[in-house]
Amino acid sequence: MDDPNRMMAHSGGMMGPQGYGLPGGEGAPASEGGEARKQDIGEILQQIMNITDQSLDEAQARKHTLNCHRMKPALFSVLCEIKEKTVLSLRNTQEEEPPDPQLMRLDNMLIAEGVAGPEKGGGAGAAASASAAAGEWADNAIEHSDYRAKLAQIRQIYHQELDKYENACNEFTTHVMNLLREQSRTRPITPKEIERMVQIIHKKFSSIQMQLKQSTCEAVMILRSRFLDARRKRRNFSKQASEILNEYFYSHLSNPYPSEEAKEELARKCGITVSQVSNWFGNKRIRYKKNIGKAQEEANLYAAKKAAGSRDEFRSGGGWGPNVKQLYE
Repeated sequence: MDDPNRMMAHSGGMMGPQGYGLPGGEGAPASEGGEARKQDIGEILQQIMNITDQSLDEAQARKHTLNCHRMKPALFSVLCEIKEKTVLSLRNTQEEEPPDPQLMRLDNMLIAEGVAGPEKGGGAGAAASASAAAGEWADNAIEHSDYRAKLAQIRQIYHQELDKYENACNEFTTHVMNLLREQSRTRPITPKEIERMVQIIHKKFSSIQMQLKQSTCEAVMILRSRFLDARRKRRNFSKQASEILNEYFYSHLSNPYPSEEAKEELARKCGITVSQVSNWFGNKRIRYKKNIGKAQEEANLYAAKKAAGSRDEFRSGGGWGPNVKQLYE
């Protein structure tokens, strides 16, 4: 924006007193009236063209001269009449606009994730409770700490940028309001018009605010997605653990509900927690009931593996006496 003092010179230079394009005296001969008016208009246009070349001191001096001119009240009255004729059609169009729904959605999301508003844990707390319900809190303590640290970093950056935005918006708004109040000494500007201009400025700045909130929401969603993806990967057991659990399940297909002692033993063999064993068997029973055909093929496969293992054990003499073993040699 141009310097306010320089902008003040626009009104002062256009409607100056003697020597600024206004007639200096009354009672000029009628025959010279037309020529004098042309000369006055030419001088005014020339002064308008020279406004940008004025120094600040010159602008202040001309503004002061205009404010002290005896024709200043008449000039102001004429400007008010012109304004009444030109702005009537605009009054009914200046209605208050409703809040932006997209901005409201972004605000609600930032509050829910703990980025905006008072710090309450937000998304970190939600992720922690989800993992705790799955019995994985002990395994994910480091990841939770990392998640909270990164979420706090996002929150800090968001509030820093939001403060910069608010300071810039307030500074610019104050500058424009002071400028309009200063100009209201020369041309008619009502308080409602100044308020309307403030609303326009805030609307212009709201696009910056929306961009900041949009990028912050995207950063939170990316962080949460990475955290949940990592948690899903940790749910995949090793091939050996899956083999042990499936073998137990199909060998006890008539009653696939292991006791607490059996769960502890399976957890020890697989290197997982008892809670994970319970969750695995619960999910396995559901999948088995939903797809009996495929599950039956898998059951036959594990039964064949077990039978082959038994034959190998017999042939190697495991569990038999030395005399029986010699029959196969």
